[in-house]
Amino acid sequence: MSERIVKQAEEVKLIVFACEAGMGSSLMGANQLKKMVKKAKLDIQVVHSPVSQIPAHVDVIVTHNSLAKGARASYPDAAIVPFMMFFGDPAVKGLVSTLKAGDDVVSAL
Repeated sequence: MSERIVKQAEEVKLIVFACEAGMGSSLMGANQLKKMVKKAKLDIQVVHSPVSQIPAHVDVIVTHNSLAKGARASYPDAAIVPFMMFFGDPAVKGLVSTLKAGDDVVSAL
């Protein structure tokens, strides 16, 4: 069992939206997430990346459920937010709501 990772909202400065190749789906997902973060008036950078090339200083990784365990193994200090749908997933919306409320982000793994 992995250690429970908790990131305080004010600690979150970088969210990486990661997919397998880091091209189409993560780019679209990151753009959607950027809009949500901007609308919530949060000072957080959102980028996209292949799951194999996530920046080391990442705070939160948003990735498809099928890639979440690999992300956890490679980035044990990041909070992992797995999702099932690339658009409109409740986990992604919930992440933004959590951060806007100033609540802790708890890794789902």
